[in-house]
Amino acid sequence: MVEGPLLLEFHAIPAYITYTWLAMAILIGLAILVRISLSKTAPTGIQNIFEAIIGGLEKYMVENMGPEGRPFLPLVGTLFLFILVCNLLGLIPGFESPTANWNTTLPLAVIVFLVTHAVGIGKWGAKYIKHFFGPLWGAAVLMFPIEIISHLARVITLSVRLFGNMIAKHILLIVLFIIFPYLLQVPILGLGFLVAFVQAGVFALLTIMYIAGSLEASHLGAEH
Repeated sequence: MVEGPLLLEFHAIPAYITYTWLAMAILIGLAILVRISLSKTAPTGIQNIFEAIIGGLEKYMVENMGPEGRPFLPLVGTLFLFILVCNLLGLIPGFESPTANWNTTLPLAVIVFLVTHAVGIGKWGAKYIKHFFGPLWGAAVLMFPIEIISHLARVITLSVRLFGNMIAKHILLIVLFIIFPYLLQVPILGLGFLVAFVQAGVFALLTIMYIAGSLEASHLGAEH
């Protein structure tokens, strides 16, 4: 959703693609700066910020997934930082939040969906498929379509939740700016920052939960 004239707008390229590449460029630039700062004796402010974010994610993943969760830190960390930067871009006048477009959030959800089941199949093999049939063979005909639909629904819920909340945030900020154009700029922007962080965190949290679920021993199947 666009709140005003865009600073970066090309006739043949949709705005959400332009600002997606901008978000990627920002992250790559920050990563280069952090890499350069690693050679210094004392860490800089940006390095401290990244260490706090990545360290917090790693700690949370290990607490909830065990040591098996550590290899998935690059995926979860990348999703969190990318979504966060995309969300924050929408707070800058003349910029658009790519995550306010379903064409951005849907591919992210599809990535999580594919990784989740690839991890489950990679660990349990054919036994991973058993949990789609439920604990009793007698109910397998009923449980299989229900399980398939529930897993496919994750793609919709992940993408629509992020997309919908970012749209709602933009609408709310526009309304508040119209009603209070001079009095509440700082609190309104603070609300925007909070929503941006929360939505990035929720997406990362659900990704962790889905991957953790595919690693559980329940996929070995119960006694039928």
